[in-house]
Amino acid sequence: MELYKTIIAIVDANLMYCLIPIILTLLLVELLFKKRYETGKAMHLVCRFIILYTIITFAVYLIGMALNPKEYAFIQRAQGPYAMAYWMMFLSSLLFPFTLCIKKFASKFWYVMLVAFFMKSGFYFERYVILVTRFHRDYLSENEDFGFSNSFLSGIGLVFLQGILIALLVLGVFEIMKRKKLQAANNNG
Repeated sequence: MELYKTIIAIVDANLMYCLIPIILTLLLVELLFKKRYETGKAMHLVCRFIILYTIITFAVYLIGMALNPKEYAFIQRAQGPYAMAYWMMFLSSLLFPFTLCIKKFASKFWYVMLVAFFMKSGFYFERYVILVTRFHRDYLSENEDFGFSNSFLSGIGLVFLQGILIALLVLGVFEIMKRKKLQAANNNG
């Protein structure tokens, strides 16, 4: 379970937090260069990644709930005073990504962006539920600081920069693959 948590933390930090900038970059490249780059294949790869990530996360969540029911506190959060936020988190980050299995939806940039936005909203609802239930009974530690800082703003900037770089890297890989196929076809033909 610890290895899984480490892997998911790495994937979250490097890909999941950057989904919206990745999709925005792919959309921008599609609009500026029309059919020059393989943005459709890159978007298909992003959709597959979202679905795979959702399946793995849900499976491990279920296994963890079965093995450590006290740690997950599913019933208290699902029926407690913050049930609406919990169910929003559950639906938006778990069920909504599975709509990308429908090819008609997965081929539209705006829909994949909407799914990424809802997944991010699900992450934030999850954090909201955890924080609020932790401080529910008028308990607020004196050392906690909830204000925005420069590190928060620079973190957002780094997430967008990382997303743009990942999208450009994926497009570059697909472009190299396309050129090698064309070169092989020209050499054989």
